[in-house]
Amino acid sequence: MKTKNLIFLAFITTMLSSCVSTYFFQVYKATPTDKITLKENLLIYEDDNCKVSYNLWDEGGNIGFSFFNKTDENIYLNLEESFFILNGASYNYYKNRIYTYTKGAGISTSGGATASKSVTGINYLNLFQTNSVSATNSVGVMASSGYSVSFNEEKIVCIPSMTSKVIAEYSINQSLYRDCDLFKYPAKKQISTKSFTISDSPLVFSNRVVYTVGQSGNPVRFENEYYISEITNYPQSEMFESAYDVYCGEKNSVLTYYFKNVSPDKFYLKYTKSDTWKH
Repeated sequence: MKTKNLIFLAFITTMLSSCVSTYFFQVYKATPTDKITLKENLLIYEDDNCKVSYNLWDEGGNIGFSFFNKTDENIYLNLEESFFILNGASYNYYKNRIYTYTKGAGISTSGGATASKSVTGINYLNLFQTNSVSATNSVGVMASSGYSVSFNEEKIVCIPSMTSKVIAEYSINQSLYRDCDLFKYPAKKQISTKSFTISDSPLVFSNRVVYTVGQSGNPVRFENEYYISEITNYPQSEMFESAYDVYCGEKNSVLTYYFKNVSPDKFYLKYTKSDTWKH
């Protein structure tokens, strides 16, 4: 029995290890160029009027931000003059879109009535025959109701005093970076990191934001810029760790898998092995 258990354990281990590298991950580390600090597990830019927070960690990278109004007045964020910039190309936050919200409901009913009587007569054999004849009448009714509300995208977003709003629109990158210094499908011993400066970084990106304090205030402009300083490829086995969740002292019986080394200045691309390239 002990031998059978060992064989079974070895089989399960082999199965798990064979599934481990089904996917690969390319992880990017971003470095801010100015006035952005890492604290509260967020990347934060702050001036006298606002605090802007970033967490890039997402597939493709999330360049959206939370804008907190520190003042006693409303702040008006001008999306028409705010842009996401990627390698020198600008993308509008305001796109003049129309959003439609629709809600509807329907109901159907049906009813019927049946009547019958006996009829006696001569059949085709010249014999008396009595039959039952019936008739059915049915009525169906269907009613529906609903409404749609359309509204235009806001050019100016009002952020009340001591509150925040999230502005999200773009991901940073969806294309795999390839380099002779990076194995495309690395084993654990083949993991390496490619480093960059701002001058040779494959991705330099930023948010340019314009706002006013009060409706008649002077425009305030700032830019939060980053560049990719590191890229590393990992097999799936090196991206996750497992743990039993505990809530109110109760331990879950099922393992939960979590990303390792999550950081607000990193993001990732997930990909599968689809060719025989080494790099």
